[in-house]
Amino acid sequence: MQKIWWGQLTYGDWQLYIAATENGLCYIGTPHAPFEELENWAAKYLPMAQLIESDTYLQTYYTELKAYLEGERQGFHLPLDLYGTEFQRKIWAILQEIPYGETWSYTDVAEKLGNLKAVRAVGSAIGANPVLIVVPCHRVITKDGKLGGFRAGLSMKKQLLSLENRENK
Repeated sequence: MQKIWWGQLTYGDWQLYIAATENGLCYIGTPHAPFEELENWAAKYLPMAQLIESDTYLQTYYTELKAYLEGERQGFHLPLDLYGTEFQRKIWAILQEIPYGETWSYTDVAEKLGNLKAVRAVGSAIGANPVLIVVPCHRVITKDGKLGGFRAGLSMKKQLLSLENRENK
């Protein structure tokens, strides 16, 4: 039986459920979301997996996330274990190419994908990103420079962009 180790990272005002499989980080939840958000994600993507609470197992993930949030690191070396459609995984891979401190538009992501007609689908895939922060969907804004949407709320998106020294309105 596959295992998903989970824990809760508290950083400032944020409380985030974090989860990893033996292959890597698979989930970072919405701040202050109930545990059911993680349970629902696990039921959808790994329905036979056992959820095991373990801060010890997740310590490396906590350390890198905290270092990023404190401005001490600009990237992650965490292994990822991403679950989604093939299209979503392609988009999430493109998001990981966006340099720290930069923003791309949804159109830029669609262009990188090689399909400018897929802008709306790109937005949907970005909204389904299961690993906030590490897969930097917060770096994607609208073509006219507005923030657009963000699963964790625009306040968190602004804070992450500000952390990376980017102020977008």
